[in-house]
Order: sequence, then C-alpha cells, then structure tokens
Amino acid sequence: MVASGELCVPLATTYHKNKEAMRYIVSFLLGVLLLSGCARPHEFSATILEPADRAPDFTLTNQDGQPFRLSEQRGKLTLLFFGFTNCPDICPTELGTLAAVRRELGTDAENVQVALISVDPERDTPERLKIYVSAFDPTFIGLQGDQAALDPVLQEYGVTAIRRDLPGSASGYTMDHSAFIYVIDQEGYWRALFSPGSTMEAIVNDVRYLVRNPT
Repeated sequence: MVASGELCVPLATTYHKNKEAMRYIVSFLLGVLLLSGCARPHEFSATILEPADRAPDFTLTNQDGQPFRLSEQRGKLTLLFFGFTNCPDICPTELGTLAAVRRELGTDAENVQVALISVDPERDTPERLKIYVSAFDPTFIGLQGDQAALDPVLQEYGVTAIRRDLPGSASGYTMDHSAFIYVIDQEGYWRALFSPGSTMEAIVNDVRYLVRNPT
C-alpha cells in the first residue's frame, strides 16, 4: 500500500507540466488570431466589379485566322484592350505597359493572356495584327472581326470607338476610342477595370493577386 503523501509530488509535478503546456497552447492560438486579424485585405488599384458577373462572351478571329471565343479561355486571367494598329499614342503606350507587366510577373505570367481587340476592322487584318502585337510580346493575341461582329462586343463592354476623318493625312482617318483594360478571371468573370495610364506596378500588383487568389 502506498501512503497518500507519496502521491503528492508526482501529481503536483504532472499538474504543473500540464498547466505550462496549456499556457504555451493558449499563447500560440492567441498569436495566430492576432496575425490573422492584422492581415490587411488587398488594396486594389483597379476598379473592382462587385458582384462580378460573367464576362460577355464573343467569338472573333485571331491573328492566325482562327476563331477565338472568350468563354473557352478558362484557366487563365485575360486582359482585354481595345485599340488599333494605326493608333499613334495610347495603344502602343498601353500595350508596352502590358508587355512590361508580363515580364515583371515572372512565372505568374504563364497564367495571364493579353488580347488586343481591333476597333478598326477596315484596316486591321489578321496578318497586320500579328505583326503589330508580336512586336510587343510574342504571346499577345490580336483579335478582329467585321463591323457586324464587333459592334455587339463594343456595346457589351461599354467601349467607345468613333471614326474621325483626317483630311490631307496619308492614313485618311483615325479611331477615337476608350482605353480601359478589362480583367476577366480564370473562371470567366469580369473582375476589374484598369483606367488608362495605370502604372505597370499597379497592374502587376493587382494581377498577381488575382492570379494567386482565384475566385
């Protein structure tokens, strides 16, 4: 028979060990809660569309003369830009920025597709688009269609594209158009809109977040 006094020391030791262990567990859990509470949500530079709707679908012709349907581009973040190959300033500026974005994204760029939709179907043939977009980045896609195919796309995305004659100019006319960048996520939702002149850093920051945090 063991005297009760002989049990006091091991019982007391076990109690204190358990108490110490519980203190460490509680401290760890509190630390996790504090860290999660301090994590800031991503601050977007782009205009975020909430709630996000399915991007209006369309089918146009790519620079290789093949059909391109937006709804078939699942798995990649698609950046749409509307412009034309004779554009003197805003188009090369924005496409140059998007080329820099892809370079800066590194391996994340594998999940990003840039596509230029021509607002000048009279002059922008697939062959002309291929030469133009590949000068910025060989992965860029150029899209075109006749006016009947293009008009619904312009309307659904709220794009302004107006022909303006240039008397005495060799080009004959130009296209005045809006210059937003449309962000379609990996599941085909229209998630965001970049304003003209958005910096490369701002676009990279938002695009990288969306690539790594799909809906």
